Amino acid sequence: MKRIILLGATGSIGRSACDVVRAHPREFKVVALAVRHSLAAAESLGREFGARVYSGEDGALRAVEENEADVALVATVGLSGLRPTMAAIRKGMDVALATKEVLVAAGAPVMQAAKSAGVSVLPVDSEHSAIFQCLQGLDAMEDVSRLILTASGGPFLDGPERLDGITPEQALAHPSWKMGPKVTVDSATMMNKGFEMLEARWLFDVPVERIDVVVHPESVVHSLVEFRDGATLAQLSPPDMRVPIQYALSWPRRLPAERKPLDLPSLAALTFRAPDETRFPALRLVRDTARSGGAHAAVLSAADEVAVNRFLAGDIRFTDIVRLAADVVDGTPAADGGSVEAVLEADRAAREVARAWRR
Repeated sequence: MKRIILLGATGSIGRSACDVVRAHPREFKVVALAVRHSLAAAESLGREFGARVYSGEDGALRAVEENEADVALVATVGLSGLRPTMAAIRKGMDVALATKEVLVAAGAPVMQAAKSAGVSVLPVDSEHSAIFQCLQGLDAMEDVSRLILTASGGPFLDGPERLDGITPEQALAHPSWKMGPKVTVDSATMMNKGFEMLEARWLFDVPVERIDVVVHPESVVHSLVEFRDGATLAQLSPPDMRVPIQYALSWPRRLPAERKPLDLPSLAALTFRAPDETRFPALRLVRDTARSGGAHAAVLSAADEVAVNRFLAGDIRFTDIVRLAADVVDGTPAADGGSVEAVLEADRAAREVARAWRR
């Protein structure tokens, strides 16, 4: 039985993880769970699973430091998951990572720590889980030509023509996935897909130049791997986050699941198209940021989080999100991103600039 620490227990990933645990009570045991808010809901889960409950700003870190487990599932918001992730690695736990900002901002120190500790960082994002599944038993650097991340295109794939008048309600209406507000807005700007490129770079040790994005509105093909011999493998399933969550928790095993299987004859078509990087400039911004190196990815991540919050509060326009993030990155001198302390300092400074930004 695997012992699990669940960080971000009442968010969308956390709730789906609880469903997975309920379906496999002989395989998984939640020993501790943490939330930033929603304490009443967390206490109810604590009673259900017999788990210790932590809350508040340092709740996730205390949950890891004060408990022993085999896997820490990190599903917190933004860079708040960095210190708990590092703590779990130091204690010899595998990390099932749903908080992409941890690797976006601090990929170098996190992956180096995991390698030194001999633990695994297991992807929970559906796209990275798809690649992880396709790569089982293979060497990404040796065998792979390209990683191809699929994107639903979000709610504005085919319109409206002008995006500056988009409201928060419109941006939060994702056509395929039920996610938290931050990642849903990031999906609408396609910043989320850019971050997934950076996350894939660290998870699979493949340079960003060998990671592409294609738009796939049906959200059935979750990502593809193109191999150097010309073969391409893909992972397909209905859009249900419990699939990658369960695989991250059960890996290297596969457990049964009472979920609707993929009905291929019912699919009218599977379509793919290149992303419009003029309409959605976030992808280009992320590539440029990756090439600049250092702590610039941490700066971008922090600036984007502030920008999304400002948009949801009605303070800036939808099109200002990427513009703000780009201005903050452009105005930040290159700095070292090789340590947790350097990343956190870059994050703090970028947030100050992003809060003061005016169009």
